[in-house]
Amino acid sequence: MVKKSPLKFFVLSLVLIALDQAVKLLVHFNMEPGFAGQIRLVGDWLKLHYVLNPGMAFGMQLGHEYGKLLLSLFRLVAMGGIGWYLVHLAHRGAPNGLLWAMSMILAGAVGNVIDSTFYGVFLDNAPYGSTTPWFHGQVIDMIFVDVWEGFLPDWVPVWGGQYYSTPIFNIADSCIFVGVCIILFFQRRFFHDQQDEDGFLPEDPSPENASVLPVDEFEDTPSTQTNAETDPDPVPSDEPRASQPDHGADDERTR
Repeated sequence: MVKKSPLKFFVLSLVLIALDQAVKLLVHFNMEPGFAGQIRLVGDWLKLHYVLNPGMAFGMQLGHEYGKLLLSLFRLVAMGGIGWYLVHLAHRGAPNGLLWAMSMILAGAVGNVIDSTFYGVFLDNAPYGSTTPWFHGQVIDMIFVDVWEGFLPDWVPVWGGQYYSTPIFNIADSCIFVGVCIILFFQRRFFHDQQDEDGFLPEDPSPENASVLPVDEFEDTPSTQTNAETDPDPVPSDEPRASQPDHGADDERTR
């Protein structure tokens, strides 16, 4: 196990957070919300479309009076947990791919936490009727991949008959999505490498995968005793032993 420094992975997180916040602020101060300010980037399918998202990633919401506050608090706890886990993985020598993916997920979590915590105060975009602007800020979304939009058929459960379009998201959402996909696609490689680093046996016990443990892993063990120490008579058992003189018989003759 080779201990790694988490610093460079946190640097990537900071760069992505700065990029996410810069794009959000540029959109907020330079674009009109909704279709009026929409900008086409690539044909009719990739656009910049300024919307405010009071809920979770990709526009999902918690239907509860305190849903937004609970979501903001959950994001804070998740942000701390992801940061701790990134440090933990780095100290255990996890594969770099896994650490880069975790740094992207951390950047996405922090980016949306900043919106939820501060935008209601500094950008005054908290939903109407919020008990406090703190932790009630709305996330700024702007990336619109316009693949399909229209009314869903009535037979679709829950959402049938409603207007639907592909979700509008931001760079923080993209970081979370890409990081999770990387971990899912390469999980066997990431966690198999982690097991190897931790000293577990490989799944394939072929000679090519065998490894030699370092000498210092072994403790000094007492050497086995030689035959001379365990057997007072080193003569092989299949050879007849020399007869010992009978001192008692000699004494009878001398009498």
